Amino acid sequence: MAVRLTVSELRSSDRRAGEEFEAVLLLRKCSTRTARNDNTYLSVELGDRGGSFSSNLFGDNPAADLFREAREGAFVWVAGKVDHYQGRFSPKITHARVVEERELESLGGLESLIETSPESLDALRAELDALVARIQHPALADTTRLALESVASAFYTVPAAVAMHHAYRGGLLEHTVHVARICAACLPLYPEVSADLALAGAILHDIGKAEEYAGSTTTTKTRTGQLQGHVVLGYRIVRRAGMRARLSEDLLERLEHIVLSHQGELEWGAAVMAATPEAVFVSMVDNLDARMGMVQRALRIGDQAEFSDYLPGLKAQLLRTPPVFPTSPPEDHEGNPPQTDETPTASAD
Repeated sequence: MAVRLTVSELRSSDRRAGEEFEAVLLLRKCSTRTARNDNTYLSVELGDRGGSFSSNLFGDNPAADLFREAREGAFVWVAGKVDHYQGRFSPKITHARVVEERELESLGGLESLIETSPESLDALRAELDALVARIQHPALADTTRLALESVASAFYTVPAAVAMHHAYRGGLLEHTVHVARICAACLPLYPEVSADLALAGAILHDIGKAEEYAGSTTTTKTRTGQLQGHVVLGYRIVRRAGMRARLSEDLLERLEHIVLSHQGELEWGAAVMAATPEAVFVSMVDNLDARMGMVQRALRIGDQAEFSDYLPGLKAQLLRTPPVFPTSPPEDHEGNPPQTDETPTASAD
């Protein structure tokens, strides 16, 4: 008899290949692809609060028709068998049906299907307010507050990306706090960097994503997000706030430059290359947290396999097992214990 499971339970090492299961999941993505033999198939990404997985459905699969017609963001009941494909967790879906929202409460509720930041959003928001309060320059502090207030309805809930890093509800807030937290910790190491300007830039570097992304269940780009992107949108938000706060022309230009250059490379979406101490600093910290965000999610979500699935942002599979530190000094390659000050040695005579 099939058992209804969550994604975390499905990925558990306790699951055996071929084991039947049922699940209520969110359809995150569905795309048509072509196999090497020119046959087309559907690649679907399904998930819940605990993570996601991908599964391939070919034309003879009875569930394929449903996914062709279902919209991304739909809730679906699926049945299938535990399986792996090319070393990646990829269950075989055999049956599926759309679940109406009125059914969700009896099946676990909407919140159980939406991946959210593992940290308390209220705590993150309080920490962000405290970080803004650390900005000593009055006009810079006002600029930061006004910019956040202008997008507050979305800033505290939208993800930081569609797929790459912090791609879940509250991800933008989490990523922003992490970047600002790292900046505050590292600033004493770099006295050449203006603390107030760098901290304001760290808090505002991704603010354009509050207007770039939308969606209550799955993440999509808004029309403006598609046409302009978060770098340009962030520049505009910061410029409006800076002018309202009467920030000096020099400081406003430097703050705008942090937003315009924070992507690091032109091919990654930066409008310009970082050319001030603060812009270089924020860009590098942003890249650090984006990559570590991928690492953190891979460690907390997935099965207990030694390596994670391939992570495009890292261009690698992550080794998930922690390092082992021996409690006693290791023997040498011939099996001899290590020498200490008390160990007698051969005479030189």
